Amino acid sequence: MPALDDPGRTARLMWTHFEPVHAVTYFHPRARAAYEAVGLRGYWRGYFAGRAAPLGPTEAAPVLAAFFNFAPPMVSRALPAVWRLATPQEALRARLTGAVQALAELTYELPESHLVEAADLLEEAAAAVEPAGRVLGAANAALPRGEYPLARLWQAATTLREHRGDGHVAALVAADLDPVETLAWRVAVDMPLQNLLGRGWSEEQWQAARGRLAERGWLGPDGEPTDVGRARFQAVEDATDLAAARPWRTLGPDRTDRLRELLEPMARACHTVIPENSPIGLPALQG
Repeated sequence: MPALDDPGRTARLMWTHFEPVHAVTYFHPRARAAYEAVGLRGYWRGYFAGRAAPLGPTEAAPVLAAFFNFAPPMVSRALPAVWRLATPQEALRARLTGAVQALAELTYELPESHLVEAADLLEEAAAAVEPAGRVLGAANAALPRGEYPLARLWQAATTLREHRGDGHVAALVAADLDPVETLAWRVAVDMPLQNLLGRGWSEEQWQAARGRLAERGWLGPDGEPTDVGRARFQAVEDATDLAAARPWRTLGPDRTDRLRELLEPMARACHTVIPENSPIGLPALQG
């Protein structure tokens, strides 16, 4: 049993277990097919419509702010145009249908009692999120409860995921990092550049961001991360973890560990359809 007495470490540990459950919506063929069935053809139409749908028929600007790391022209190409192809309600139904079908295929060996218990505990954790200042987390928390265990499970994982993401954005802003600087840092540390080129930034913008990180002392002359940069970004990660700790304090260590046990086989199954170097920065399963 992993130690669950450190709130930040517990939050990160649990993130590695529920994030893969959420992420099937981006990578599983059934999830993509569900979007295409309502007219959202092409990966990015489904992505922007599905993820933004809890906010309603929004324009590009709020999504640009909430999603954080996309170039403005890329978001503007998708929104509000996608709402002419599918309404937010249609996009919500498609994303839940696709996610449930994906999870059903990946977790078919698990008994119903396993899924029900996991959904119950994950929903309880998701109900404990603080919505203030968490736009995407709050919007997902306000959605109707799913009817079946896999729907409940996926929606709870999504609420927790977006709640954590909102906190991460707040930590990045507090560290005075802009979107492309954040991506340039990830490339310098641990992520192939190719994985992030789809965010829509130009080569000039990438180079300028690397230059700003070097001026700040985060990157050395060779483009490698400095000790100063690593320490300051670790502070961002630590702040993100602490800001995501409340659900697990509410659940308590024993039930949190039970949920970890229940999610582990699901997370491992979901990892089989997620690229090893995924553009969403999916962490390795811990614990």
